[in-house]
Parts: sequence; C-alpha cells; structure tokens
Amino acid sequence: MDVPRRLAWAVDLLAPGPGDRVLEIGCGRGVAAGLLCARLTSGTVTAVDRSVTAVDAARRRNREAVETGRAAFHVLSLEDADFAAGSFDRVLAVNVNLFWTRRADPELAALRRWLAPGGLLCLCWEPPDGRAGEIAGKAERAVAAHGFETTTVRDGGLVGVLGALSGEGRTGKP
Repeated sequence: MDVPRRLAWAVDLLAPGPGDRVLEIGCGRGVAAGLLCARLTSGTVTAVDRSVTAVDAARRRNREAVETGRAAFHVLSLEDADFAAGSFDRVLAVNVNLFWTRRADPELAALRRWLAPGGLLCLCWEPPDGRAGEIAGKAERAVAAHGFETTTVRDGGLVGVLGALSGEGRTGKP
C-alpha cells in the first residue's frame, strides 16, 4: 500500500525518538501509527479514533505492534479521553479539523496536561481547497494561547503547526 505523502510528512515532522510515547489523534486505519511504530524501539503508540471500523482496521494493520504492546488503539473521541498527566512525549493529529474550525480549548488544555515536559504537539493538514494559511493561522493562535511555543511549517499544500513545551532535556523541537 502506498503511504499518503501527508502521513509520511507528518511523521517526519513529529520526529519521534526511539523511546517516545506517542499519542495519535484520529488514527484512521493506522497507516501513520505503522510509520510511528517502525521508528520506535522501546517507545509506544497510543491511537484514538471515533470510528469502530477505522480502529478495527488499524488494529489489523498493526497486529504485531499491538501483540507486543508497542501500540494500542482505542475507539474514543479526544473529548472523552482521560490520560494521566505527562503520559506522552509526542502528540500527532493529521487532518483533525477541530483545532481550527472551533475553539478547542478543552482539548488543547488536555493535550498540554498529557504531554511531558519537553513534549511536542504536531498538528498537520492537507487542505484540498487552498486554505492552508487560514488553517495555520487559526491553529497556531489556538496552540500558542495554551502556552506552547509554536512554529508553522509549510511544504507545498501541506501545513503543520508545532507546539513545543519547555522542559528539561528535550526542547520539543524536531
């Protein structure tokens, strides 16, 4: 199966380390999760999606990683998730529109809480209608309002908003 460019680009932008604990929001059929697992040696991927069908497909696609405990897939909306503080080193969301289509204050506050010091939030989109600038502007303002140091990266029609948390050790920058 060909990997969509947006997913490979987003995983590269996230730049997970081999021992990182990664949360993927809106994992779909698990393609990005598979790319993440391939980069991890002692790290883990926790992936959430609201679709039962998508999560079932993601579990099948990443069966070995699930069986070895390197990946876990949950039918769960971000709004209903409740992870412990500092549970993740990296968070990835690709084409998850809530971060720019409405105020996502509760979700961004939760992500800030769930990220460990030095963690990185990576929100990526491939807008089909040339709205990359608008999306980046709205998402960057929202992420910055929650205390993240933000950077916007564009590559053709792809846009990514990175939100880094300060902390000892890692800077959160890819």
